[in-house]
Amino acid sequence: MIKLYGVPGWGSAISEVMLTLADIPYQFINVDGFDQPGPQRELLHKLNPLCQVPTLELENGAIMTETAAIALMVLDRCPDLAPPVGQAERQQFQRLLIWFVANVYPTFTYADYPERWVPDAPEQLQKNCIEYRKSLYLWFESQLKATPFALGERLTLLDVYIVVARTWGPRHAWFAENAPKFTAIADAVCQLPELHKVLKANKII
Repeated sequence: MIKLYGVPGWGSAISEVMLTLADIPYQFINVDGFDQPGPQRELLHKLNPLCQVPTLELENGAIMTETAAIALMVLDRCPDLAPPVGQAERQQFQRLLIWFVANVYPTFTYADYPERWVPDAPEQLQKNCIEYRKSLYLWFESQLKATPFALGERLTLLDVYIVVARTWGPRHAWFAENAPKFTAIADAVCQLPELHKVLKANKII
């Protein structure tokens, strides 16, 4: 069984929801506090020197990190969670999946711990990153169909990013006002009964 090292509500929630959606068995190991010195960080560091969540230990003992890579692994086992090869939506899925990780994720890296990068002016770095993140979400919104999911009628792993990310800054109220399609997609995913348990465990619903 896969071991998933994470913290409820953090980035590991995306991989946890993906695995649940694909019906892939996993054991969740809570490493809350890993971002500070202590036993949880030491445990995670042995598996992933970057000390980031999610970190997965696969059935064969191999370590898997990075949610986009985990998404590709999930698709190897459950290909129905992406548009079929040959459809135009397939390329859009691939583009938006990597775009989200490459562009949105770094804003959290710097905004969540600004004092690590700019000790003399952490508040300004944090503010700038959050404003930039909002501009990224507005572009992302323009790419979404919301009929009812990101790419149309088919539920994909891209929708998992959306339902989890809505709970992060700038949070529900901002998305509702500025990104109605993003909000509608997240609402649609929250209605899926097979995800209720994992979404509740991660304080998403």
